[in-house]
Amino acid sequence: MRIEVPAEIPAADRLGRVHFVGIGGAGLSGIARLMHQSGVTVSGSDASDSVVVRALREEGIDVHVGHDPAHLDGVDTVVATTAVREDNPEIAAALERGLRLWPRSAGLQSVLVGRRVVAIAGTHGKTTTTAMTTFALQEAGLDPTFAIGAEVAALGTNARLGGSDVAVVEADESDGAFLVYTPDVAVVTNVDADHLDHWGTEAAYEAAFAEFAGRARVTIAERPDLADVTAGFSGGATVQGHDLTIAGDRTRFRVTAHGEDLGPVELAVPGRHYAHDALYALAVGLELGGDPAALIRGLARHRGAKRRMEPIGEAAGVRVYDSYAHHPSEIRGDLEAARAIAESGTTAGRLVVCFQPHLVSRTRIFGAEMGTALGAADEVVVLDVYVAREDPDPDVTGALVAAAVPLPPARKLFAETHEQALAAVLDRARPGDVVLTLGAGDVTTLAPRVLAGLEERAGG
Repeated sequence: MRIEVPAEIPAADRLGRVHFVGIGGAGLSGIARLMHQSGVTVSGSDASDSVVVRALREEGIDVHVGHDPAHLDGVDTVVATTAVREDNPEIAAALERGLRLWPRSAGLQSVLVGRRVVAIAGTHGKTTTTAMTTFALQEAGLDPTFAIGAEVAALGTNARLGGSDVAVVEADESDGAFLVYTPDVAVVTNVDADHLDHWGTEAAYEAAFAEFAGRARVTIAERPDLADVTAGFSGGATVQGHDLTIAGDRTRFRVTAHGEDLGPVELAVPGRHYAHDALYALAVGLELGGDPAALIRGLARHRGAKRRMEPIGEAAGVRVYDSYAHHPSEIRGDLEAARAIAESGTTAGRLVVCFQPHLVSRTRIFGAEMGTALGAADEVVVLDVYVAREDPDPDVTGALVAAAVPLPPARKLFAETHEQALAAVLDRARPGDVVLTLGAGDVTTLAPRVLAGLEERAGG
């Protein structure tokens, strides 16, 4: 559902009691936490119980499972996820009662009023870059408020109110939310056409990022046409990486800024794309006056975010990881990182991937390219499309992706159900292998089931 952004967004302490529809999601849960920590009376509802819902309750937020108009009694402002449908009873009640109804972007902006905002956008890498920037600024003593699009174990949460006037936030482009913010410092990690169900054309998508970059005092990006400060591994970048190596679960490189050698950087996550994210984070910290050595120490604290090449466990000699990648570019990056992990053992193992396409519109446009990217694995199982906020299309299924995987028929499979996928992955996994569940949908629920199946095999 499209909810209009108000012309004026007052500070959160002027909103009265705030209710969140879809509070269990990564975006709304973070905003709810920040408002709650600011002293705003907050409540929320979600379609189902979850770890996040239970955690919010433990933090003192009143959260209901299921949607009911009665949850809006005494409420002044409603903030809703864009995934909500117009027939949601709480949305209908909010409209009927004339309550202030806001999208998540307006809710976050109300918390950011009066703060120096670092807004991190891009098709890929937003979550990791936001987390890395938070760690770097914390280590440099800047104590930022942060809102990240995933739970970060080493931070203990996805959002927290800091003690300084600096705020670091993930700025999502999928529904235009990032154009609501007016950042002091903006980061554009990359621009790679996506979310065309909202933007319509690649040109419109590109133009939105140009507009976002123009809203900031300083923009950091790899692309010089978007940036005041460039960051990357290309020659001439203001903050430049050199001598990149990826080995096992570590990424190492050296960094210079304005031609000055700042020394080596070691990340506890594997992948070229994570090295780029770290350079953006370091560039932000330098722009805000952070000590380079402290910023680099902060980057080393990052151990990954929920569903970003997240290690699930190891059993029967097989390592299991779960990741959120759902765009061809993200798939390529994660498979490169997973391959490095698979080859890091005493005996190089294979890479077994279970992928779930996300959104009908994205699969229609990028399905063949997704399949091509998956060809970097040794064995591939493809689930059907996770429909999410769209209606299904019988002509757009996971079979389109599986057919495009450039592997022999025996090494790829379209699984119509999770049970078929689970059986196929367990059948294919051997000691030394890495199993990676991949996608933005409920494929994540398969990772612990794969691990349990492997443990049963090891004990059997």
